[in-house]
Amino acid sequence: MNIVWMIAAIMLVAAAALTTFRILAGPNTLDRLVGVDALVAVAMCGLGAWAAFSSDSAVVYGITALSLISFVGSVGVTRFRVPDVQPKDNHERS
Repeated sequence: MNIVWMIAAIMLVAAAALTTFRILAGPNTLDRLVGVDALVAVAMCGLGAWAAFSSDSAVVYGITALSLISFVGSVGVTRFRVPDVQPKDNHERS
């Protein structure tokens, strides 16, 4: 059974590494926001796997709090986001 936990840990580390790359290489802020949300989801999966491995349900409250904070943060950022590139006005006169 330990091999299953090792495989889960390796896959979670790989997912965290790939989403970290997406955060760093994102061409705009919304891509980075999606990467941060994915990284938080990977962290929640890791906490859930730890709860299953250790038979400790104390981390469930942390997972719940992390999901609520992540949701509110994402909604706040997308609501008050300033566009990366200002659109050009096609009606300008030279």
